[in-house]
Amino acid sequence: MFSKVLVANRGEVAVRVCRTLDALGVASVAVYAHPDRHALHVDVAGEGVSLGEGRVAETYLDVEKLLAAVVATGAEAVHPGYGFLSENAAFAQALEARGIAFIGPRPAQLRQFGLKHEARRLALDAGVPLLPGTELLENADHAVAEAERIGFPVMLKSTAGGGGIGMQRCNDADEVAARFATVLRLAKAQFGDSRLFLERCVAQPRHVEVQAFGDGAGTVATLGDRDCSLQRRHQKVVEECPAPNLPESVRRRMHGDAEALLSQVDYRSAGTVEFLYDAERETAYFLEVNTRLQVEHGVTELVYGIDLVRWMVDLAAGELPDLKARTERLRPSGCAIEARLYAENPYRDFQPAPGTASVVRFPDGAEAADDVVVRVDTWLRDGSEVSPFYDPLLAKLMAHGCTRELARQGLRAALSETVVQGLATNRDYLTQALDAGAFVAERLDTGILARLNYRPRTFEVVDPGAHTTVQALPARVGYWAVGVPPSGPMDDLSFRLGNLMLGNDEGAPGLEATVTGPTLRFHTATTALVAGHCEATIDDREVACWTPFELAADSVLKLGRTTEGARAYLLVTGGLDVAPVMGSAATFTLGRIGGFNGRTLEVGDVLRLADRPVEPAHIAPAAPDWRERRCLRVTMGPHCTEEFFTAEDIRAFLDAEWTIHYHSNRTGVRLIGPRPTWARPDGGEAGLHPSNIHDNAYAFGAIDFTGDM
Repeated sequence: MFSKVLVANRGEVAVRVCRTLDALGVASVAVYAHPDRHALHVDVAGEGVSLGEGRVAETYLDVEKLLAAVVATGAEAVHPGYGFLSENAAFAQALEARGIAFIGPRPAQLRQFGLKHEARRLALDAGVPLLPGTELLENADHAVAEAERIGFPVMLKSTAGGGGIGMQRCNDADEVAARFATVLRLAKAQFGDSRLFLERCVAQPRHVEVQAFGDGAGTVATLGDRDCSLQRRHQKVVEECPAPNLPESVRRRMHGDAEALLSQVDYRSAGTVEFLYDAERETAYFLEVNTRLQVEHGVTELVYGIDLVRWMVDLAAGELPDLKARTERLRPSGCAIEARLYAENPYRDFQPAPGTASVVRFPDGAEAADDVVVRVDTWLRDGSEVSPFYDPLLAKLMAHGCTRELARQGLRAALSETVVQGLATNRDYLTQALDAGAFVAERLDTGILARLNYRPRTFEVVDPGAHTTVQALPARVGYWAVGVPPSGPMDDLSFRLGNLMLGNDEGAPGLEATVTGPTLRFHTATTALVAGHCEATIDDREVACWTPFELAADSVLKLGRTTEGARAYLLVTGGLDVAPVMGSAATFTLGRIGGFNGRTLEVGDVLRLADRPVEPAHIAPAAPDWRERRCLRVTMGPHCTEEFFTAEDIRAFLDAEWTIHYHSNRTGVRLIGPRPTWARPDGGEAGLHPSNIHDNAYAFGAIDFTGDM
């Protein structure tokens, strides 16, 4: 066995590989770009090597930097994970030339299957069914002529493409001509290879793949199949093992085709043969071979009780027992389903949502009810930075049960327990996908998600206003000793009354607006109330404060300036879904904890509405009258003497009518009134201003002068 292995990847797959190596007693080396210097895979590994600053091309894809890291650390092998250099034949060959094991297929196999048109030739030689298609295309005119021969619709594809990138559906000759240059440029930019070809497009196909493993000596074993039909923009989102509702004759043929195709090249290591299944014709057509570990390999591991990463390491080290004997004993058990959790906004066409994940909570993975087992592969933890430079995959959540429905319900429950605070994610989108009627009924095709009417229970910040924060009760108490004040709403009475008028718990999290409120776009219908006195409109229609009002999906709520006081509160039915930090969901901005990432709201933030139960309103809507004058009784302290203030200062102070300054906040209420003339010219040892007092801290509940205020 190897003594040390370098993991040439990042994210959850790097964490997964490092932990497998640790279980084998093998030292692991992590590589990392500067934005990942505090990432989990760096902590999990026994050793870390920086790849420096720069984007992917200058870090994780820089072959020379990775080779230097191998030499510097004395690693005997490299595991590439998936993505990045996992299917790069030049990288694998450079390693083998230096006597370093590449934990994956041989370089020649990476080349053979790395280009789709070459893979099609191999499939043809092995007798695997192919969709009608073409060789490489010369130009747009050639593409149009070939498309008319095949028959529309067709898929225009990059031979070097992957992950749904570099492919376009074309419904007629005009679309082929118009999209040829676009796909060519994309293929050149993404893969450095602009060669294209055509395939006939199946109207409503299923995407089914066979997991295979080869020993490099001619033996190839198939380890079941997976359905990956739930895709958005040709990118897999939900995968399951085994593929449901598949005729057994088709399943057997797919497994046999996968073995025949890979055996003819003496395939080594893990690989996946992907097919498009045409349910009308009951035929599975060859699509491509992924010569690496797949993102969705975990569902196969759960169903078969194996560790594919360990098999890959054992094989590369020459210590994998007889593959045929090992796999003949394996029997699949139940069903496993995986959902990919992304930092993206499905409501904005899946726009990536980089930022800070302030609070992260996943199911603990313990066995759940009905013998459902949950597994989470992730790199995310509290405070993780999600960079805009990498794929926004945060985690893979998997559930295994003895039936498909138990696995589906288990995964749904796991998603509901998942908390990623501070980022827009596709969590709710995944839940709705799992509940889609066609998915539940096993009527699968790659268009299910395109037909999904997604309605998230969220709203988006269009304009954050002057200083808008999430606040809640109870406030964060008990931490004064370590410098953390209670936080919570400044006007907790208005906050509590507003929640009670909606039927919420009086402390349900809401928004606190200061001076000028936010503009928000609601993605779902809900009921809300503004507690306080401020301008408020829904789609430019005025609404009254202190009275519940309905918000329709896609409506825009704008809170303007406060007309009385300096704070107003937006409260919604059920409250906001905000995880507590140190006992409270309230925001403490100076400490950057609680609320939404411990800060004021910013443009583009997406907040989720909670699913808390709501009761009938506890009190009738009524606007409290805060306009009356109050007499504040004070006790004269040790500094109210003529050493500090003149007698006229004291009389003016006690007789004045004071008003509250809008800069008041949780560190103190600033009062506007007469300025003292002071009994002394300066603060002596304490400083130049006469208000300065040596070694005197601001006391809670006291009136302090800071300068003349």
